[in-house]
Amino acid sequence: MPRFFHTADWQIGRQYSRFAEEDASILADARFTAIERLAALATEQAVDAVLVAGDVFDAQTVSDRTIHRTFQAMAGFTGPWLLLPGNHDAALAESVWTRAQRLGAVPEHVDLLLAPEVRVYEHLGFAVIPAPLTQRQTYDDLTEWFDRAETPKGLVRIGLAHGSVEGQLAEEIDSTNPIAADRAATARLDYLALGDWHGYKTIDARTRYSGTPEQERFKDNGAGQALVVDIEQPGAEPQVQPHSIGQFQWIKHQDTLVVASDIERLIAELDALPPRSVVDLTLDGEVDLAGYQTLLQYLGGAEARHRSFQSHLSGLNLIPTEDDIAALHADGYVGEVIGELRERQEGQGEGSDTARAALAILAGMLRDTRLVSESEPTETAQ
Repeated sequence: MPRFFHTADWQIGRQYSRFAEEDASILADARFTAIERLAALATEQAVDAVLVAGDVFDAQTVSDRTIHRTFQAMAGFTGPWLLLPGNHDAALAESVWTRAQRLGAVPEHVDLLLAPEVRVYEHLGFAVIPAPLTQRQTYDDLTEWFDRAETPKGLVRIGLAHGSVEGQLAEEIDSTNPIAADRAATARLDYLALGDWHGYKTIDARTRYSGTPEQERFKDNGAGQALVVDIEQPGAEPQVQPHSIGQFQWIKHQDTLVVASDIERLIAELDALPPRSVVDLTLDGEVDLAGYQTLLQYLGGAEARHRSFQSHLSGLNLIPTEDDIAALHADGYVGEVIGELRERQEGQGEGSDTARAALAILAGMLRDTRLVSESEPTETAQ
């Protein structure tokens, strides 16, 4: 009974320019760790092989060091690794794959599927029919030849491809690298392992996307996994079991603040997020000065608890209450400035953000001045 790992879209060498340098470096390094985890789990699960359905590398131009590190990360599993070129690392005449071969970086137990030809693993009970991309984009279905591919009788037939299954995208989206939705049936495949979509997705009982093993987008689509696939015999329905691989969860949180108690509710929700996540927080609505200061203090601590914590507050209006202003003793000219800043923050663009920040700073300065004044000893008559 063949048992194998299905994984894809490692995107080794991916850059994270939207993040701070330290976070970007750690997120990029996590992709190597994902390979090491795959190797360890492949050994633990006693799979026969690891099938990688394209986009091992994020670009053709990754460094030689990155190429060496990628293949070295596979050392924890000594069985066959079958690597398929995808759209990011297509099998061009001169590619990351030809460079890896020149470097001598490819171990003996790693098979590069650079041509559309059947690979037979008779001792493991299966044959693989690959559809490597030889250019970044094509409008031809490169899996069409699967229907005509001959494999030895008695072996499980596994297709390996990278692209978009037809009918799964919105009609107005022009899909490149198409794959027929019924390819597993027309090609008499026992399983079709796909890459390109970064989430886990079932097309039918014999066709699946594994998704990327290390999440890198704010989508709740089952990313961060790899699939262990068991097939009892040719013609038997595959038994598929997802296994968690990724280190970091990417979480997008949006909220609207209306009343003072919303701050407490928001903090409770954020406290419930898994630690060391990659968090993107967007807030709108309105908040008073006390609530805003409580929020800023909390966000400062949240940034330390997570791998990355980015907050977007441009839609959040800072609305001092009359009590806020009275407590700050902001009368006369200062009161007029606060009023003008309140008006400006309700506009659009950078000016409103600046007004909001200035209002918060001014409020903080007035508050601190008041606290210092209240803490000073009063003079008594002698």
